[in-house]
Amino acid sequence: MTQTTAGTPATATTAARPPQHLIDAVVAAALAEDAPWGDITCQALIDPDRTATATVTAREPGILCGTAAIEAAMRLTDPRIRVAFPQADGTRFGAGDTLAEISGPAAGILTAERTALNIAQRLSGIATMTRAFVDAAAGTHARIVDTRKTTPGLRVLERWAVRCGGGSNHRSGLSDAVMVKDNHLALLAVDGPGALTEALLAVRGRLPHTVHVEVEVDRLDQIEPVLAAGVDTIMLDNFTLDDLAEGVRRIGRRALTEASGNVGLDTVAAIAATGVDIISAGALTHSVRSLDLGLDFAPLPPAASGRP
Repeated sequence: MTQTTAGTPATATTAARPPQHLIDAVVAAALAEDAPWGDITCQALIDPDRTATATVTAREPGILCGTAAIEAAMRLTDPRIRVAFPQADGTRFGAGDTLAEISGPAAGILTAERTALNIAQRLSGIATMTRAFVDAAAGTHARIVDTRKTTPGLRVLERWAVRCGGGSNHRSGLSDAVMVKDNHLALLAVDGPGALTEALLAVRGRLPHTVHVEVEVDRLDQIEPVLAAGVDTIMLDNFTLDDLAEGVRRIGRRALTEASGNVGLDTVAAIAATGVDIISAGALTHSVRSLDLGLDFAPLPPAASGRP
């Protein structure tokens, strides 16, 4: 069993987990949104010294992600609450499995319950969806990656969930890599293959050598002018399967190849079979369904069920 105490969460995927202060910031904002002036129901009904135990239980199967968020929701609400996790992030669970065991002040557990579940349900849904994509592409060398189509304010957690599901992350945001898309090229009024190469070489010349450069193309005839600029990755956007395979052949190993557009569970296996290196799927984060997880208290003796 993985034991978690205030400020010292420990799971099998600690190395892949975001820094705790980032998790705490997201959870604290969610708690403040839910109870900006406290939980008046608990204040009216529950003795602040009443202690209890509760469990978080899966009501359907999936891949677990969000243990540190559950712990943070409880700890930030009341540091006396303790949480233990029988399973680690990234593991597969079945319906009825216990995912967390919680003990401490009952009012604090109740106040943190919805925030903890909301985050863990969404992250586990993303991890579960990602694992399905990864499994569908098994047997190829294609990596399944996320996109910037994340929930505002939750990107750091949603990217963690993709990793828990066996996927990889694309660029974190606009500040850490260059991605030249069709709208950028439209604003540059690039006309002709020579102008495209020249524009991209100018981009390269303005960047440190350590910055990764990716360029989106939507036609096969754009590949050679882009390669001539020495880019690192070429995104083949909304290509048919035949054109995607041809694009991979033309690029060879001169750049990484990324497939994007129309990527779903029904298409990802065929896309992976074309030989692309990377498959980016916005569906991992923008179309996911939260899993059904529940928090239930252990029954109390009748005499202890009310407020003194």
